[in-house]
Amino acid sequence: MNSRESEIIELIKKEVKPALGCTEPIAVALAVAKAVEILQEKCICPHPGWRMDADFSIQVEVSGNILKNGMGVGIPGTGMVGLHIASALGAVCGKTEYRLEVLHDLNADAIDRAKELVAGGKVIVKLADTSHKLYVKACVSTEKGHKASALIEDDHDNIVETWFDDTVLKCAGTEAGNAEEGGKSTLDYHLTVREILDFASTVPFENIRFILESKDMNLALAHEGLESSYGMRVGHTILSEKYRPVFGTDFMSYAMAMTAAASDARMAGCTLPAMSNSGSGNQGITVTMPVIAYSLKYDVSDEQLARALALSHLVAIHIKGYLGKLSALCGCVIASTGAACGIVYLRGGSYEQICSAIKNMIGNITGMVCDGAKVGCALKVASGVSCALQSAVLAMEGICISESDGIIEKDIEKTIRNLGEIGSKGMQSTDNMILDIMVCK
Repeated sequence: MNSRESEIIELIKKEVKPALGCTEPIAVALAVAKAVEILQEKCICPHPGWRMDADFSIQVEVSGNILKNGMGVGIPGTGMVGLHIASALGAVCGKTEYRLEVLHDLNADAIDRAKELVAGGKVIVKLADTSHKLYVKACVSTEKGHKASALIEDDHDNIVETWFDDTVLKCAGTEAGNAEEGGKSTLDYHLTVREILDFASTVPFENIRFILESKDMNLALAHEGLESSYGMRVGHTILSEKYRPVFGTDFMSYAMAMTAAASDARMAGCTLPAMSNSGSGNQGITVTMPVIAYSLKYDVSDEQLARALALSHLVAIHIKGYLGKLSALCGCVIASTGAACGIVYLRGGSYEQICSAIKNMIGNITGMVCDGAKVGCALKVASGVSCALQSAVLAMEGICISESDGIIEKDIEKTIRNLGEIGSKGMQSTDNMILDIMVCK
């Protein structure tokens, strides 16, 4: 493997990883879990089997975007929503070694204890005064006056600093997630769509076989969503016999249903993990499931699927690099753009046709806002998949939105940067307004 291939694989592994539950409340649980572990390490806890109890209190400060995405989303296994229960679970059963699966050891006893903490007023969540879009600071205090804190910034498992009492500990940077390897951001990898396609087409299969874990993990979520009554049951409804006259039995309906079903389950608190992309489980689902659905429907080999998934994941990572982890632009816009590229690839499309698919997507659903993580996200996911397939089909027919239209330019990289500017800067006031509306309801 040459050095550039190693670099790109490093980026994939950094941005594509399992996550149990919506990643914003999970980031909160992770920060709290780290603070509790510090108390345990400093021998504040009376014995190895120590349990979080009434002698402890938790205070969490979060950025507006974390608050927005944590208010209405289901917390795995609890039947509850919000950052308070996520914080309490991080304290009673969280383990930072699991990273974004910090609640992997969740059980009925832990849920009961966490609910007691919340009901007893032992968990406080506040809006932080910070310029960081992704910011979580958790402080766990004991009755005897000791306290431990952990700070997450810019990436969901990037613990940048910890404290015990008033002492800063030497654990900055990569304690839980190795999220910023060597301090490199996505843009530091200097990807282009052409290089992404070249990589996906030529890298030895054995070097990217690991990416097929995306299929196993997200397909299990999709089946769970179809078989159970999660959330709004978007996927289940699309595939139901009752509405076959409306949706039919074609591939578009199948891909929409499978993708939405996985989102239905995840956003309503299913205890199965998702393979995330760029810190988002829903984005990981949306970037993979249409491609996986195509492979199931048309008998695609593991190698071709792995290459298509590498392409779709990397396109989404590349675009997301210009937006940041959290923004006012719905992540399904970026993720479904990656999926459109994966579909074009599986249908034998060229570099020019992949660029056309990206432009068709950007010219279509740019502006879809993120109004927080919730069960209704499955509807946006289904819409994104529909647009992805339209864009892919048009691209394969040689049809591409004109460079004279809107924010589309002849150069694909400029077009992607334009989308990033709109999502990260142009929609900032929209983001603020959405948060104001949500917290005042």
